[in-house]
Amino acid sequence: MAISNRLVFLIAVLVFSGFCTTEAKKKITNIQFYMHDIVSGPNATAVKVAGPESTSSNMIASMFGSIYVIDDPLTTTPQMNSTLLGRAQGIYAMASQQDEFSLLMTLTYEFASGPYNGSSFSIVARNPVMNEVREMPIVGGTGIFRLARGYCLARTYSVHGMDAVIGYNATLIHY
Repeated sequence: MAISNRLVFLIAVLVFSGFCTTEAKKKITNIQFYMHDIVSGPNATAVKVAGPESTSSNMIASMFGSIYVIDDPLTTTPQMNSTLLGRAQGIYAMASQQDEFSLLMTLTYEFASGPYNGSSFSIVARNPVMNEVREMPIVGGTGIFRLARGYCLARTYSVHGMDAVIGYNATLIHY
């Protein structure tokens, strides 16, 4: 009986120490960058691939169901000619029919330079774009952001027609 109690205790200690080791490797990274979503012109980075023809005088209702595929540049400052950090790639869909303009976003933010070169993180989120600050969950990552979770705060920096520059402040927990 004493041997089995010792064995149970030893197994419990080993399991607990494994959890402590994993927690000790956890890292927190904060990243700030700007995404340039360009819908108009010959160098568009967001392209409508599906959706209804505009039939309503209500702009929000007429865009409901529109789906865009994006390959947006990520830069260090709001200016397009600042250092290119990487690209945001994925899709967003116009998800509201009523009074609020919101998107359903499935995006991966891929870094191609700097300390995060070769790494990425992803979000799947509702984005109520007219809110001053939008919080979106980080649901995974690759490279140094493997197993990432966290959140990012988005703020619209500027809008010209349908083109926008959005500032992101991301907090990632990764291993």
